[in-house]
Amino acid sequence: MSAKIPWHGTITSVQPRIRLTRSFDQRSHSYLGYVLRVRGDLGGDAKEFIVAIGKAAHEKHGFRVGDEVSGEGVRVEDPDLEVADLYKVSGLKVGARGPAERSGTAPFTGVPPTLEEYRARGHRRLAPLTYAAKCVSCLWGAEMAVEMIIDQWSPSEKRFRRETFCYGPKSCPLYAAGPCRRVPGRKGMSWTEEDWVDEEATGHRGEGE
Repeated sequence: MSAKIPWHGTITSVQPRIRLTRSFDQRSHSYLGYVLRVRGDLGGDAKEFIVAIGKAAHEKHGFRVGDEVSGEGVRVEDPDLEVADLYKVSGLKVGARGPAERSGTAPFTGVPPTLEEYRARGHRRLAPLTYAAKCVSCLWGAEMAVEMIIDQWSPSEKRFRRETFCYGPKSCPLYAAGPCRRVPGRKGMSWTEEDWVDEEATGHRGEGE
């Protein structure tokens, strides 16, 4: 069994833990829980790290930026399939709390919504540099581990990468889409995910939603 690693620190970000599977022009999402970005101590090393937690743990504690937290976790087995450093967390404890009310301006903080709300809202692509510089603390931002099936007739042929997305209001002044994303396919083919995909996914929301 993998060794449990103790950790503690202050939460700097709470975002959904979502895995994206792509197969050319098809995509599907697995809404797995949440990720906590923590600045503190991981196994004796002072650093910033990411902890994956389940839906039930978030429902119990309502994690938000500024919370003092601690626990134990296992190093992720396959980094290609996770953005987190640790998962299978146990012994979660919450000390001092951060503000629960959502901030009125971007980047938005406070208690994130349910996974069902994220799914219902839909997302738009978010430029990686914008995410890193402005949105990494926002509850509407998400960095996803992406598994790409290159040939549906040979599903073992896969590639992996990470992509960033925004579930937030369309009117957010910090938002930048970045270039359209290309998905590799069999025999050197590729498919480009154009703007209409995002427009279709979020078309049920108004500009301020």
